Amino acid sequence: MFKAETAKFQIGQTVRHRIYPFRGVIFDVDPTFNNTEEWYESIPEEVRPRKDQPFYHLFAENDDTDYIAYVSEQNLIPDDSGQPVQHPQIPEIFEGCDDGIYRLRGPIGH
Repeated sequence: MFKAETAKFQIGQTVRHRIYPFRGVIFDVDPTFNNTEEWYESIPEEVRPRKDQPFYHLFAENDDTDYIAYVSEQNLIPDDSGQPVQHPQIPEIFEGCDDGIYRLRGPIGH
């Protein structure tokens, strides 16, 4: 049994990957790994993260495209660039950005 850690990053926070050249906005957090074994085994062993840590769902972008990423906490660092993330799904969940933190949209009809 894994001991769940407290998440270091928050929903709406802009982060970047520690190794790979992409950044994104967190839109969900799993307290521990919650994806398929096939996905996990596809990560090169030398950079494969531990499963007993928070994993983050990101609206991610790099120089070529935007996509959804699933990243371990150990592989994320805060993005302090001040640049907005251009992922097209951000407006579905967030409205506006204050100091690198995107604000969740309020309930529909409010």
